[in-house]
Amino acid sequence: MLVGETVAVAFQSIRANKLRSMLTMLGIIIGVGAVITMVALGSGAQKAVEDQIANLGANTFTIFPGQSFRGGVAQGNRVSLTTDDYLAIRRDARLIKAVVPELQSNLQVKYGNQNVNSPIVGTTANFVEVRNYTVPFGRSFRQGDDESRQRYAVLGADVPDQLGVNAAAMIGQQLLVRGIPFEIIGVLSRKGSAGSWQNPDEQIFIPLQTAQFRVLGTDRVRSISVQVADGVPIEQGMVDLERVLRREHRIRPGQENDFQIRNPQDILATRQEATQTFTILLASIAAVSLFVGGIGIMNIMLVSVTERTREIGIRKALGATRLNIMAQFLIEALALCLVGGVLGILFGSGMAIVLAKFMQWNTLISMPAIIVAFAFSAFVGLFFGIWPARRAASLDPIVALRYE
Repeated sequence: MLVGETVAVAFQSIRANKLRSMLTMLGIIIGVGAVITMVALGSGAQKAVEDQIANLGANTFTIFPGQSFRGGVAQGNRVSLTTDDYLAIRRDARLIKAVVPELQSNLQVKYGNQNVNSPIVGTTANFVEVRNYTVPFGRSFRQGDDESRQRYAVLGADVPDQLGVNAAAMIGQQLLVRGIPFEIIGVLSRKGSAGSWQNPDEQIFIPLQTAQFRVLGTDRVRSISVQVADGVPIEQGMVDLERVLRREHRIRPGQENDFQIRNPQDILATRQEATQTFTILLASIAAVSLFVGGIGIMNIMLVSVTERTREIGIRKALGATRLNIMAQFLIEALALCLVGGVLGILFGSGMAIVLAKFMQWNTLISMPAIIVAFAFSAFVGLFFGIWPARRAASLDPIVALRYE
């Protein structure tokens, strides 16, 4: 029997039992769809983490206030970081390229007839570069604006939406921070929360000295972001920073630091590893559906062999070889899996798109996952189709012709 004729007979047999064929393919459809959906969710989460790492800026870490220690025991009072610490780091640290302090307080902000409570952040002019921002509307404040304590405000990307105003239309307008008028000179690009509890896109940035002397009236900073020099490992920059701050805080050798140094990239890298692990785990669980679907195909093919025993005898009597019979049933099993694989790809891709659009989940449809799932469905068809095909091919033609 020619290959084309064998394929035609196989598909004719599938069409003759449409409902049974569809139910048989259901396990493959669900398995392939589940694998693609799970991998899309995992890849989307991983891509989001990678974007967050890129958004942090190159070679940056952050210092937060810590606790004082006495005799190895943490005291109840927290030690403050101040603008003097920022100046000492900028002056004495040898491996540091840029330093960005942040004074922050939640204050009432009024724009037109809108009132919101927003985080007001006083910082230096280089925060845009260090934090890897762009300014799509307007500009950021400059060092001269900071030194002259100008009342300029740069808005996070979500602030115009909170106020119900178009971002471009806000440039040059005034808003009131704690009753003090500020001119809006820029709106930043969207950043995302980067896994933290506070969204930087909801913050309003003003010059550091304006915040210190005109708005907040304090020199205590919430955090200091540090960017190490080009070509310097971030760990060496952290050691250099620690040396300066320990001297500034008069911490004796052997005593614990009264400040915390955090490398956000380490935290996000850990999240990335966890995401990869869960992606593999979920895809493996979903692949079990493919295995179950393969068992269903083997079962239905065995039933098909029993139903068509007389047909097999007639074909053998007319000259069909064992290879012809085996090829026919293998092609039927393979066709069921491949058609189920195609439908599973459409189902899985559709689910990933639906989850991204309506559930706002990060998804990324992976072409390698599609190829692997489709190839695995073909392997399932061959693997679970071999036994029924061998059983059909090994039937004695005389016994098969006498079968009722």
